[in-house]
Amino acid sequence: MITEVEEYFQNGCGRCERFATADCSTRRWQPGLAALRQICLECGLTETVKWGHPCYQHAGRNIALMGALRDDFRISFFDAVLLNDPQGILEKPGPNTQHACLIRFTEIAQVQQMQPQICSFLSQAMSHAEAGIRPVRKSAELVLPAELTDALLADPMLAAAFEALTPGRQRSYVINLSSAKKSETRIARISRFRKGILAGKGLNER
Repeated sequence: MITEVEEYFQNGCGRCERFATADCSTRRWQPGLAALRQICLECGLTETVKWGHPCYQHAGRNIALMGALRDDFRISFFDAVLLNDPQGILEKPGPNTQHACLIRFTEIAQVQQMQPQICSFLSQAMSHAEAGIRPVRKSAELVLPAELTDALLADPMLAAAFEALTPGRQRSYVINLSSAKKSETRIARISRFRKGILAGKGLNER
């Protein structure tokens, strides 16, 4: 995974085997990413690298993150629930996310067209950072699959480890288990997940 921001724009994030190849999504969308980068820098944001991607900060807070996939490139806004978005421009990254926080682009020209809205979101986020305003965190009640409840009751060590996980890590397991249609599949997954839970890790952590 890359640690220098210039390397991202030249070769990609370094998180997969397509790094520094012609097939890298970053290389495909390089002009669009460069346009987004220019907007962020002209707004006065500080550029750094987080999780292998360009991250833009202000007043000690993460403001925006950019990235590229095969079918689009995007800019994501931190604490986006605070942003005023009357036109409903922001999208949710996926069905399991609570708040809309990103803009996807499939054409380079869209960046120029949406520059006023992007600048507005960045300006709002910078003002929130300067004022120390943060969103109120509401923890949604986690509904455990019956098989997981049974496993926790039967295994005190597993129950203690699961309770000690962060809400996000707990949620990662619950979402995965809830996606399984058959009870025996959920039971098999719980057995497979036990080692990770005892180690204090989320579903996709290694």
